[in-house]
Amino acid sequence: MTERRHRPPPIAVSPGAEPRAAAARALQSVLEHGQSLARLRQTDTTPGSAADQALVQEMVYGTLRLLPRLQLIAGCLLERPLKPRDGDIQALILIGLYQLGFMHTPPHAAVSATVEASRVLGKPRMASLVNALLRRFQREYEALLRQIDTQPESRWLYPDWLLERLRNDWPDDWESIVRASNERAPMALRVNPLRVTRADYLGQLKAAGIGAHAIAGLETGILLDQPRPMRELPGFDDGWVSIQDSGAQLAARLLDAQPGERVLDACAAPGNKTAAILERAGNALDLVAIDNDAARLARVGTTLDRLGLSAQVRVGDASAPHGDWTARPFDCILLDVPCSATGVIRRHPDIKWLRRPDDIGALVATQSRLLEAVWSLLRPGGRLLYSTCSLLAAENECQVETFLARHPEAHALELATDWGCPRPPGRQLLPTARGHDGFFYALLAKDTP
Repeated sequence: MTERRHRPPPIAVSPGAEPRAAAARALQSVLEHGQSLARLRQTDTTPGSAADQALVQEMVYGTLRLLPRLQLIAGCLLERPLKPRDGDIQALILIGLYQLGFMHTPPHAAVSATVEASRVLGKPRMASLVNALLRRFQREYEALLRQIDTQPESRWLYPDWLLERLRNDWPDDWESIVRASNERAPMALRVNPLRVTRADYLGQLKAAGIGAHAIAGLETGILLDQPRPMRELPGFDDGWVSIQDSGAQLAARLLDAQPGERVLDACAAPGNKTAAILERAGNALDLVAIDNDAARLARVGTTLDRLGLSAQVRVGDASAPHGDWTARPFDCILLDVPCSATGVIRRHPDIKWLRRPDDIGALVATQSRLLEAVWSLLRPGGRLLYSTCSLLAAENECQVETFLARHPEAHALELATDWGCPRPPGRQLLPTARGHDGFFYALLAKDTP
């Protein structure tokens, strides 16, 4: 007769342990496996309340924002490095340090829940170590901060190679760029003028107790006093408003597609710029939105449906255009190319640690191929808006200057904005504390024969 084995009952843990464990897993995925937070959020199926999910996001994003500082503290506290198999515990320690040093979580709750999270991670043997480290950090907080603040990586919170690139490209501005990029990002909205006026929507926000003001120079732009969950925005599901950085909102204004024109959004996902272009032209465009990622492209259709907008949404590779959507030339094209995303690091702090120096050359080559391929789709007399969310000259003004040198039929147009600073043949927006993210724009025209 076979002996029946009984499993022990599951260990009961406090509710706060689950979000800490989830945050540690996400952080480990970024640091050890090179996964982006955006991709992790798309594939995450972890159950939990909205409050728990917001807590996980705050802990992971905050830890990545301050990563070198927290790693230095952890190094001071640990008598010896943890073994590679305990990467999840290493991540959990960083999460715990972030809570105690930089969040408003009551210390006893942060310590207790983080210690218990080691059990959720299947490492109960590590609970005493996590507890001892966090309590020592509480006792020695001031001395530890004084010790690590002498280290450059603790001050700037950037990898050395990227800091050097910014110093070279922005010798007078790199410090303000880094400071702004290490802050939390503000939250801007774009009102859908086909559904509601900005004045009326500001009234809706006021009635909901949400502080906000109009953004100067953007007819449909609003800046919230404090970021709010999407579900709290009045009329969001009814298409009254979208979440979009004010710098990104400039794209539709600079392209200025007119009703009846044939327009291509060549790298459209997730669709915010596509929608803004359509809204500005009263949804009266022959617009084709393409992207080579079918999963991300699905978000374009969802966005347009929510806002009551229409476009042809096609899976396509802008670097090798083919298919019936290429049969007729376009009056104007938005080419928002894949880039280093160094201008939006405050929204995606994992970028600092996922990017590598060799990535820049590969991205520049991709951008060049896209620009060449898409240019052939533009009619003579048409205009193309080249756009990045990068701060690096190689991806921006140098890329466009090189293209113009190869194409005598192309010339840069003056941009109808005083935002940012001139970087001929375009204009660069640098991230600002209570303003826009970092973007580069160049508007090119194709001469008629």
